[in-house]
Amino acid sequence: MSNEPIIEAQGLTKRFTVKKKTVEAVTDLAFQVARGELVAFLGPNGAGKSTSLRMLTSLIPPTSGTARVVGFDILQRPAEVRARIGYVGQLTSGSFAQRARDELLSQGAFYGMPKAAARARADELIASLDLGGFATRSVQQLSGGQKRRLDIALGLMHAPPLLFLDEPSTGLDPQSRANLWQHILDLREQHGTTIFLTTHYLEEADRYAERVMVMDKGRVIADDTAARLKSHLAGDLLTLGFGTASDAERAVAVVQGLTDREVRRDGEHDVVVTAPGGDALLPTAVRALAAAGIQVERATGVPPTLDDVFLALTGRTLREAGEGEPTDEGEEADAPADASGTAQPTGANR
Repeated sequence: MSNEPIIEAQGLTKRFTVKKKTVEAVTDLAFQVARGELVAFLGPNGAGKSTSLRMLTSLIPPTSGTARVVGFDILQRPAEVRARIGYVGQLTSGSFAQRARDELLSQGAFYGMPKAAARARADELIASLDLGGFATRSVQQLSGGQKRRLDIALGLMHAPPLLFLDEPSTGLDPQSRANLWQHILDLREQHGTTIFLTTHYLEEADRYAERVMVMDKGRVIADDTAARLKSHLAGDLLTLGFGTASDAERAVAVVQGLTDREVRRDGEHDVVVTAPGGDALLPTAVRALAAAGIQVERATGVPPTLDDVFLALTGRTLREAGEGEPTDEGEEADAPADASGTAQPTGANR
């Protein structure tokens, strides 16, 4: 099994009935994840990310299609899937009245771990996730960052080879987010855990993920490394400033001859273009303008972001796309028949 994908989705589709109308939350999801990868799953609220995670973790069945997760079919062998994955949802896990260490021991018992093994594993996670200072506090006494670290510890209690994280750092302050990510990376390095996560913090995906999948309106619209997505779909934003409006007007034609991307005026004295490989285009453009007798007074180049990628793909930024849209949770709340009575995998609210 070491060479086969740890996740292999084939045509996963999920439809809900909302107010007597059929809503297709996920459409024909098909992808693979190799063992040991860290994959970021991006998209606006309501794009279908959380619904996709819940299908892959066997929390809800797909309307059509299937997937193999950690070597088992999510429809035919859901118990085997759940026994081998960790899942940390968007809500805080566990009982607020119970102490943090006791929560870990309860999770171990949930998975049938012997008491001695559960205690040893709990102590190991408390040390590696820096939970020792509050292991005897109740969950309700913990800060947001401490609760999320406990959530991840719960998801790792039975040492799963695959961990699903749904918005793990949402609501945390920058320091807590940085600390949480350091713990995630340390655990991955130590244990080789495959991590599949959703996040709205694009800089996290850009910095940490080896691969980025972008979802919109229930479909995956891009799947590659962050660097290649930015290079091929967005490009550097170059701004050239001139002393006069006439120089700027003349410069448009000169720069346009160097690229197939649109070159346009931005105000009276500036010319802008968004183009791949802008770091190479910028000096070339300055030399060409000098040869044409046009003096460049200022020049800047801004590298692209993943939000620029989403803008190139859909005509809107990821943040704009998320405003005012229903969340996946809201869609599923309108479809209790699909989610009721389903056993929750590790890390979910018990």
